[in-house]
Amino acid sequence: MTDDPSRPVAHLPRAAPLRAWLEQKSHFLFGPRQTGKSSWIRRSLPEVRLYDLLDSRVFGELSHRPARIGEELTAADSMVVIDEIQRLPVLLNEVHRLIEARGTRFLLTGSSARTLRRGGLNLLGGRARTKYLHPLTTQELGESFDLSRAVRRGTLPSIWFSDDPKADLDAYAGTYLQQEIVAEGATRNASAFSRFLHVAAHCNATMINFTKIGNDAQVPRTTVYEYFEILKDTLLIHEVPAFGATKKRKPIATSKYYFFDVGVVSALQGRLVEPGTPEFGSAFETWFAHELLAHRDYISGEPIRYWRSTSGYEVDFIVGDHTAIEVKAKENVSAADLRSLEALAEEKLLKRYVCVSLEARRRRVGQVEMVPYREFLAEMWG
Repeated sequence: MTDDPSRPVAHLPRAAPLRAWLEQKSHFLFGPRQTGKSSWIRRSLPEVRLYDLLDSRVFGELSHRPARIGEELTAADSMVVIDEIQRLPVLLNEVHRLIEARGTRFLLTGSSARTLRRGGLNLLGGRARTKYLHPLTTQELGESFDLSRAVRRGTLPSIWFSDDPKADLDAYAGTYLQQEIVAEGATRNASAFSRFLHVAAHCNATMINFTKIGNDAQVPRTTVYEYFEILKDTLLIHEVPAFGATKKRKPIATSKYYFFDVGVVSALQGRLVEPGTPEFGSAFETWFAHELLAHRDYISGEPIRYWRSTSGYEVDFIVGDHTAIEVKAKENVSAADLRSLEALAEEKLLKRYVCVSLEARRRRVGQVEMVPYREFLAEMWG
């Protein structure tokens, strides 16, 4: 595939196999705003009946009579899409009925599951699986992918093609705070949450000290826990739990958190990251985490964890039960950079120990494979 950076985002193929999912079962499809859910649905399922709850007419009709969906469906409507389902959770009862009575398969999309869960509403009792849509990946961008561009602006489709990414990222961060957090009623104190969000952004890709964040954001520690749950529910962050199987070196059990897009977290931090700056390493790791998490949600289903020992060794990612990955934003990786991988390898728990970096060619140092990041991702997606 040869993609041009100016190519319209709607034409980009996505890795999420919507039709294959729906052929098996009904699905919830969640993803932050502007990840491209609606455009990918329209392109992948052009013949499928779609109810867009952002359309005021559709919303009004279905909120007045949810049973109208069942009245409108025909024998040809084996699949149905309801976009932005969190705006009208009461529809889930009618969806449930139609799945049972007619065998209809539904794709139910939204940017947050919080409203659905918080109301204790019918989540279809296992009759629908849950999937997630992420920002663009290297596989989707193909030859138009550029690492500097990805780390500087992130890979949200609308931002990737923007002629003013900083302005659009700043607007996105503000819109997300307003629409997904405040308008949803998740917190009554918008100013406190805004302070917390900016502090949390500076703790991206680290183990979280809830007390310190509370002090810096001027909110109670218990509120910090609540706010992190809001970020997870609205898909703004991903929790990466600890890998705790090691015996020789005692592992730490605290999770790490990554914002879903490196451009968004940079905007919340008040900067755009450039190659060669001190912030580039963390940004490169955050972007790489996004690739691993997208592959997990689209294809493998394998857990993504990290490992840190109480003595200070740390490996960025453990994929499933087979591969340890250390990410280094360096063109020349030293022996000192491999010590944590080597320490983990002594446990003899995994099959592969990989250092992914900016080096140009593959090589091996003891048990550690040194793999250029593009080669690693091409093999993973391939």
